[in-house]
Amino acid sequence: MMPTPVILLKEGTDSSQGIPQLVSNISACQVIAEAVRTTLGPRGMDKLIVDGRGKATISNDGATILKLLDVVHPAAKTLVDIAKSQDAEAVNKIKEIAVTVKKQDKVEQRKLLEKCAMTALSSKLISQQKAFFAKMVVDAVMMLDELLQLKMIGIKKVQGGALEESQLVAGVAFKKTFSYAGFEMQPKKYKNPKIALLNVELELKAEKDNAEIRVHTVEDYQAIVDAEWNILYDKLEKIYQSGAKVILSKLPIGDVATQYFADRDMFCAGRVPEEDLKRTMMACGGSIQTSVNALIPEVLGSCQVFEETQIGSERYNFFTGCPKAKTCTIILRGGAEQFMEETERSLHDAIMIVRRAIKNDSVVAGGGAIEMELSKYLRDYSRTIPGKQQLLIGAYAKALEIIPRQLCDNAGFDATNILNKLRARHAQGGMWYGVDINNEDIADNFQAFVWEPAMVRINALTAASEAACLIVSVDETIKNPRSTVDAPPAAGRGRGRLH
Repeated sequence: MMPTPVILLKEGTDSSQGIPQLVSNISACQVIAEAVRTTLGPRGMDKLIVDGRGKATISNDGATILKLLDVVHPAAKTLVDIAKSQDAEAVNKIKEIAVTVKKQDKVEQRKLLEKCAMTALSSKLISQQKAFFAKMVVDAVMMLDELLQLKMIGIKKVQGGALEESQLVAGVAFKKTFSYAGFEMQPKKYKNPKIALLNVELELKAEKDNAEIRVHTVEDYQAIVDAEWNILYDKLEKIYQSGAKVILSKLPIGDVATQYFADRDMFCAGRVPEEDLKRTMMACGGSIQTSVNALIPEVLGSCQVFEETQIGSERYNFFTGCPKAKTCTIILRGGAEQFMEETERSLHDAIMIVRRAIKNDSVVAGGGAIEMELSKYLRDYSRTIPGKQQLLIGAYAKALEIIPRQLCDNAGFDATNILNKLRARHAQGGMWYGVDINNEDIADNFQAFVWEPAMVRINALTAASEAACLIVSVDETIKNPRSTVDAPPAAGRGRGRLH
């Protein structure tokens, strides 16, 4: 007699398991890999991704592409999640052969950082200007304090002009805020001004918006109006008496206050974004005040020059010569909006690489060189191990060759010929030989300054190993049926389709 089956799952639940499920998982991950593999290297191609709202994004940054794709398959989704964050024998080998640059030698360290930044920018849209932007990125990161906080580097985009018109401001620059009548009468340049940073509203409010007041005589009403004006003028007088020449506030500064400051040769800007206000504080000193009753000299900032300047069709406020300048601003110029957004993403990548190189001053050669050396090492190592583990390590060694092979494919080279040359050269001890994109050959990429931080390669290998182990260990997927009562979820932000 057959036992009665026990049903544990809700009707309509999709359950797939066994070998077909494993194959399905691996196939889904290969589709994800195919989406990004052609973006690799200096000759990699860009992807045009259009989201549900019709916004187009052009990028060859793997993390950006994976973030924008609407991945549904559970296994592939896991791979995407790991890619956003980015075995033991391979990592130890990287640490062993990585070259360390002494931090005491500032000239050598700077050269190292610029080479790392140029390597990061080689595969980007702005690769033709990589020397120009690499210097800018290194200058920007070197201005920061020991914490190297990314938010202390502001990137502002101004359409129009050439890429080479982009500039680095050693201090703070932000777009002119909304202004009232009287603003044009204010001076637009100061030398050594005191700067008041406020979180105070300097504007008259209509009573009906805030409260209900019942009065019986005109005199009572006039007294209320006079009191309100007196409160405002008292605030403005205290700001004036503090000696500050530049007034920045996170909250609105109304027309009365704007005219008041203009009459006294003072500059004001209201509705300043909090991020810009904090960066101004970090550069110019002082502190953000929520009241005007304690505007003593210690809470006021200062800089050598404050100036409002026209950049393209926009006006920007510049604070330069800041005494505590641990912050900076990159102003990007360029044509199409999508191009400028991709330039910003490219600079972000370069900044992250330079930060890592400062924190961990070990570098390896890129262009497939480190992957080929690891592949050769693991292949030799696998022959010393008996049993099935030898096959696993051999497969890992072969997988590492995909990077130089893909670089060759993207550049239109004969990948088999180049890889044979690389295997032979690495067997002879040419540790840093990789793909030479410019001459369709192999070259010593360490001598060619194709450098990247060792920590980046260690993180990439560790994340890739974890992802592979995770995908291969899953042999069953259970999907709950969608509720028929609930409406389908609205399309999320940043979802798109790949072209």
